[in-house]
Amino acid sequence: MENFSEWYHEILENAEIIDSRYPVKGMHAWLPYGFKIRKKIIETLRKLLDEDHDEVLFPLLIPEEELMKESIHIKGFEDEVYWVTHGGKAKLKRKLALRPTSETAMYPMFSLWIRTHKDLPLKVYQIVNTFRYETKHTRPLIRIREITTFKEAHTVHKTLEGAEKQVKKAINIYKTFFDSLGIPYLITKRPEWDKFPGAVYTIAFDTLMPDGRTLQIGTIHNLGQNFSKTFDITFETEEGKHEHAYQTCYGVSDRVIASVISIHGDEKGLCLPPKIAPIQIVIVPIIFKETEEEVLEFCKNVEKKLKEGKLKVHLDDRDIRAGRKFYEWEMKGIPLRIEIGPKDIEKNKVVVVRRDSGEKMDVKFDDNFVENIKSIIEKMNNDMRKRAWEKMKKKIYDVDDIKKCKDIINNGKGVVRVIWCGNENCGKNLEEKIKADMLGIEGKSSGKCLNCNEDGKYKVLLAKTY
Repeated sequence: MENFSEWYHEILENAEIIDSRYPVKGMHAWLPYGFKIRKKIIETLRKLLDEDHDEVLFPLLIPEEELMKESIHIKGFEDEVYWVTHGGKAKLKRKLALRPTSETAMYPMFSLWIRTHKDLPLKVYQIVNTFRYETKHTRPLIRIREITTFKEAHTVHKTLEGAEKQVKKAINIYKTFFDSLGIPYLITKRPEWDKFPGAVYTIAFDTLMPDGRTLQIGTIHNLGQNFSKTFDITFETEEGKHEHAYQTCYGVSDRVIASVISIHGDEKGLCLPPKIAPIQIVIVPIIFKETEEEVLEFCKNVEKKLKEGKLKVHLDDRDIRAGRKFYEWEMKGIPLRIEIGPKDIEKNKVVVVRRDSGEKMDVKFDDNFVENIKSIIEKMNNDMRKRAWEKMKKKIYDVDDIKKCKDIINNGKGVVRVIWCGNENCGKNLEEKIKADMLGIEGKSSGKCLNCNEDGKYKVLLAKTY
């Protein structure tokens, strides 16, 4: 699409996802249809986490002294914290922060909950709102001051090896999650200067938006013992010794919803993967006066069959033109449209139209009808995921020339993969030269560093980012 930014804002409004007119900059109200999409995405993630995590809920307010305990951590957020200084007319004796993230809210409690090795591993998560005073240009669901859909998982382990295993498990959880949404991703280890404040290292998931910029959609942090030492999270070992625990945390946010909208959408509007669509199938009767009753009766039978098959169906029997219905449901991204007219009834079939490809097909209304529709839905899920991956892969370029890097990145063509020596000053200088961000390390490599021509150590990805 030619003007992604304009398209994106229009689709949020026209498809009734959110209303950005809320009178606080960087905050928005979820509209019913958008909230249903959000709910389906959260359900998908909850199902994965609930296999071996427990869901919890911590307070929004964090005492100033707790927030300030981890100096490196708070330094990463100090310019973004919202402070509560009054309760009614009374000035508070101690300031309270609206959580920018919950390490400093949760970890003082972890130190009370954990006593012995039998209490470990601890694996919990919560889905809450967080607040950050975003000073850059705000964008709905992408760069906002109230993150309304913040999933953060926090785990505690006896050993470094246990924490490392959890990082790998978290990577697999996110892979499964993003695959189910058809979102392609790049996995890298963030450079030292861009890791989560207080982490030993950070693993990030990024996706590529239609304008050539990347969007960070998930992060996983190995915290080592950094926070456990600050918040005194210790446990008694089997030998009776007391040791500091090892920790990890990992999160995703509203950006996941933004990426689903952006990656699958087109000029007609949303195009939702069937797994997360609030309505998977809309039935549109093709009405003529003399056959109206017969067509509507047939449509109701089709609706009944599909609902019995546990599919999410809506029969649009409004008294308006079919063409207007097609337009509205395409805008909302409904995966399948079923058209039924008198000629279809004569042949005991329906016309099925796929939202992603526009493909039309006749499907018999027989004993295999529901299973045939489910097969179309499953194929659509797979096709959308495959198409999105192919599109992203075409926009990743292996480059050994700085001028070419600039051309690709500055013209919104995508992501560049280059060789880097691993030196921090060199890496920052490279970012400055090409006016882009180093997403992170993709793997080890030999050859010469693109920037300094010294021996290379890593393959890294660079791109314009949100």
